[in-house]
Parts: sequence; C-alpha cells; structure tokens
Amino acid sequence: MKTLLYILSLSTLLFANVTDTSSCVKCHPTIVSEFETSMHKHSSIYDDKIHKAVWDKHPAKKKDNYKCAKCHTPNAKTQEDAHKGVSCITCHTIKNVETHAKSNKNIYETKAKTFYSAEIGRENEKVKYKTISTWWGDTTTVGSAYHDIDYTNKQFYNGEMCMGCHSHKQNSKKFMVCSTEKPDVKNTKENCITCHMPKILGSATTVRISKTHRFHGFAGSRVKPKMLSKYVKITLKREESGFSIDIKNDAPHNLLTHPLRKIQLRVTLISDSKKSQLQTHTFEKVIGHQGKPSMPWLATEVVKDTMITAKETRNVKFDNTLQVGDKVEAILGYYLVNPKALKKLDLDSQEELKKFIILKSENFTIN
Repeated sequence: MKTLLYILSLSTLLFANVTDTSSCVKCHPTIVSEFETSMHKHSSIYDDKIHKAVWDKHPAKKKDNYKCAKCHTPNAKTQEDAHKGVSCITCHTIKNVETHAKSNKNIYETKAKTFYSAEIGRENEKVKYKTISTWWGDTTTVGSAYHDIDYTNKQFYNGEMCMGCHSHKQNSKKFMVCSTEKPDVKNTKENCITCHMPKILGSATTVRISKTHRFHGFAGSRVKPKMLSKYVKITLKREESGFSIDIKNDAPHNLLTHPLRKIQLRVTLISDSKKSQLQTHTFEKVIGHQGKPSMPWLATEVVKDTMITAKETRNVKFDNTLQVGDKVEAILGYYLVNPKALKKLDLDSQEELKKFIILKSENFTIN
C-alpha cells in the first residue's frame, strides 16, 4: 500500500489547494450532483467492483504496484483521496495529451488555480478573477475566486482531451487490450464530449445563469445508457422468406469498447396471440491466449470478434415468415461483465452485474 500511495502522490502534489468537489459545489451544485453518480467519481478500486476484481487478479498486486492510478485515481496523495477517483480537477487541468504506444499520458497544468474549459464564442478568452470599480463607486467581480478559466485550449472543443485515458491500452506482450477508434476525435461537432456529455437543461453555475449545461454524469454503459441510445437505430425488413433486423451503430467506435462487455439482440414474435422467443444473437470481442479467453495482461490475440463496429449496420436474419398483424419486439442490451467471466473474477455473487441492461428497444407491427 505504501508503494501505491507513493505513486498516487507523484501526480497530485500540484493540486494541494483543492482535492475534491467540496469547493466546486458552492458554485456548481447541479454539476457536482451529476458528477457524484458518475464512473469518474467511482473509478477507484474502492468503488468500482469490476476494476477491483481485475486488480485483485493482477500479478502486480503482489508487488503493490498499482499502475492504474494515472487514470483511475490521478489526484490521490493519500488513501482517503484514492476513494475520490477522478475529480473535477483531473479533467479541467489537462493541458495536453502525450501519445505513447502502451497508453497515452495526460500533461497537467502546473500553474495554481488554472482550469481549462470550453464555451462557444469565448475560444480566445482567459478569465481571471478581479474586481471592477465604476465611476459611481459600484463594484462588480469577474471570474471565479476559486480558479481562473482558460477557454483557449483547443482540445476542450473536441475529443482530444479525453484521449489521455480513453484512447488505448497495450499490455506487456504488446497486445492492444482495448482501444477507441479516433477518426472523429478532432471533430468539433460530434465527439466524445458531445455524445457522453450532452447538453441538458439547467445552469452550469449559480454565478452566471445559463439555460443548459454539459451533463457531468458522463453517460455510458454504467450511467444513463439511455442517453446514448439515440446513436443506435433498429429497423425491420420483411422478406419473402423470413425477415431481418438491421442494427445501425452511429458511434465513431465499437458499440461497446470494454473487453468484458457482451451485447445481445433478443427478439420476440407475437403471432395469433402466441409469443415466441426467437434465437438470441450475441456481439462481443473476446481477447485471450492460444485460442482461449484470458485475463487482459495475458492476452496475445483476439479469440472472437462479432462486435458491431464504428458506423456499421449489422444485418441479422430470421427464417420466421411474418403475417399481417404479427408483432415483433427487438431488444438490444448488454452485460457489464460477460457472464462467462463472472466466476473467474469472483463476481458471481454480485447480482447487479448479472443484469441484462437494455440499450434500445423497438416494436414493429406487420401491415
């Protein structure tokens, strides 16, 4: 544990002035409320059961060599801080991202109280806290007493600032355990932020009221997945012999990128008041060694890959002949942990991880 805390402290000395959201909530209550439910907040081994299960199996644990800290608990300098996961400071002080073969690295701002943010129309502004006096003796303040705001960092207007932790991970065998395709990272209209932090109603701050703000719960497979369902389209085609269902993935990356996830299409046919569960189709990317699934650090190959890829439309055929009046229900959902991996990770007693989570569902009536 001493080694763990030492590694954590190296990246956090410059953040001694703020360590959690206790200061942020004074001006950003809505955002902090959302953030408290996010996986960024619960990214540590103390709050993320899946991450802890993988770490418990990792050979580095015996050496107390927790290298995951740079992304999972980057601001922690004590064990208590490590419980806080990724903080507001983590993201808002990313100055740049260095690209590396194994995994990228965030370069943090070292100047105290300098935070980066994005706002259309203010791309060339740097706001410092100051008091302005008028000729009539009135005074007003500009900016925040807690931090300066730099709107000039171009990486905050696209998905580049997310790529320090969410780009890729290569293991010691030089095998890419997971990766996020990046063709649209520099796209300012549709990127990581516009999808996973969509604009919703409510003011970002109590100091300067706005109609909307970016969602800071970070929509994903574990938090608010319905927010991402608009990037998936399900359509049905009636054919001479049977029918088919198209699943269109509008995301610029695999429908799910985590190697433990498993997606299923479940289809129910209702004909003459009789309900029939049709064949379930599974989409997954399984990594492993010598043709068998393995832990990420042992993987050397992709054992199986049926995952729906970026911008792909996957056609799934059924040989059931449809009649006028028939109804078809199509449900696309996923498991956070592939059921086959639950026991290996000692997670088979965690009921919430056994749940099938619905991402998108559609009902069709045959005319």
